Amino acid sequence: MPTANQQRARDNRPQTDTPLIELRNINVIHKTRSGKLFRPDTVHANKNVNFSLMRGEVVGIVGESGCGKSTLARVMVGLQKPTSGEVLFKGVPLKPTRQRKELGRSVSVVFQDPATALNPRMTVREQLMDPLRVHHIGDEASRIKRVKVLLSLVGLPQSALDVLPRQISGGQRQRVAIARALALEPDMIIADEPTSALDVSVRAQVLNLLTDLREELGLGLVFISHDINTVRYVSDRMCVMNAGEILEEQETESLFANPQHEYTRTLLAATPSFL
Repeated sequence: MPTANQQRARDNRPQTDTPLIELRNINVIHKTRSGKLFRPDTVHANKNVNFSLMRGEVVGIVGESGCGKSTLARVMVGLQKPTSGEVLFKGVPLKPTRQRKELGRSVSVVFQDPATALNPRMTVREQLMDPLRVHHIGDEASRIKRVKVLLSLVGLPQSALDVLPRQISGGQRQRVAIARALALEPDMIIADEPTSALDVSVRAQVLNLLTDLREELGLGLVFISHDINTVRYVSDRMCVMNAGEILEEQETESLFANPQHEYTRTLLAATPSFL
């Protein structure tokens, strides 16, 4: 059964049949430095991947390191051109060179390590003001007001505006990174291992924050992790990846109650449960 928060978010989800992002038969093949000059070896990072995300939905992608999760995320934000297949953004074929500005406003990314995702020489205020200035949103007064709202939204005190990233904890830095991802009021956020660099207690705080923000703002969220229990905590639906393929996709609790693929059963058997 879904949690109360998950069910409430589903009930509040806008009724639309058009996914925010849709991947159709995506293949990404990388050439490697090994092999012969005219016959280089290749790595099939994504294999015939089909995926979609609706507004207000959280879809988890789980799999071991090197299974193609991050490559898939790069495809979604237009940073990786697929070798074959089609990416649809709000029902329209994605052309990153033409839609880069719209894509930059509609899709935000939260990275694994907030220490490297933030500029160490910029204060929190400057970090949050920067995307608003780049996209020419408002004047300085309205930007400052927006920044203060963002800080409150992620549960940080206003005194944090004038500190550098190194002067706050890892959990607080990740909250700043999430606030920056929300600055442009995106339709969806892709969170790529956003809690793996954090302590367990801080990890729970960040997961609760993402869950609350999804419920409050109606965001679409793609949550990527190697930890199946972490993905379970926030996701409505889960995709299990291995060797570049999505092997299984189910509603979260259905997947845990009745996994269909042998790899999923192996993954669950090897994972201690805390729920």
